[in-house]
Amino acid sequence: MALSPEEREHFLAEPHVAALAVASGEKEDRAPLAVPIWYQYAPGGDIWILTGRDSRKAGLIAAAGRFTLMVDRLEPTIRYVSVEGPVTGTEPATREQLTEISARYLPPEKVEGYVDFAWNNHGAQIVVRMRPERWVSSDLGQV
Repeated sequence: MALSPEEREHFLAEPHVAALAVASGEKEDRAPLAVPIWYQYAPGGDIWILTGRDSRKAGLIAAAGRFTLMVDRLEPTIRYVSVEGPVTGTEPATREQLTEISARYLPPEKVEGYVDFAWNNHGAQIVVRMRPERWVSSDLGQV
């Protein structure tokens, strides 16, 4: 059964690891790029991700101007939300944004060490913002 708008937004706001998909360009021999990624979302707002400024992912997102995120779970019921939309902005990432997204996924005692490592070793990062436009969702709990 499809989720209500409130249910799907609440589910997307939970800290799931997303699968990001983006068109891989005009090459006919390449499927879309699909990779796991951390993201941040609050109901009613834009989604944002943090990625390497010079990464293939960043280049493909810039070229396509849009991407898809899909999150799912298996317990207590099989549930998923997929959302697709246009890029609404890109900016250099800040250490505060790296801390915010890391704290969403890591235990509190691991955040500072991870942020120090990532900030010093992952190279220049950017934040990419996306406005959710198209939603697909389901909860198979009633099946």
